[in-house]
Amino acid sequence: MVKAVLPGRPARGSKSGRPIMALLDLLGRRWTLRIVWELREEPLRFRALQDAIGASPTIVNSRLAELRTARLIELDDEAGYRLTSLGQELLRLFLPLHLWSEKWAKAIAP
Repeated sequence: MVKAVLPGRPARGSKSGRPIMALLDLLGRRWTLRIVWELREEPLRFRALQDAIGASPTIVNSRLAELRTARLIELDDEAGYRLTSLGQELLRLFLPLHLWSEKWAKAIAP
């Protein structure tokens, strides 16, 4: 059974159940962001996704279940796993963070 990481439920490092803490817990789990990234352009079947990220089938299955429970991805029986509209929006929100991280890296470079 998948332990759902959802707003209103305690998350790692927090008992508050605040949505941001639940999101950071979910996204901080190994392979989660990589799965979201791999699904950015097109749906992938389980095996293709597993090959793309190099994780064990057990881990991939767990992360997919967590992401499905969080409604960030969905399974299309014909195409495979794909981002939902919420998942696509989350990915778009990462662009400013990515740009900031590049600026940060330059600022602290020796």
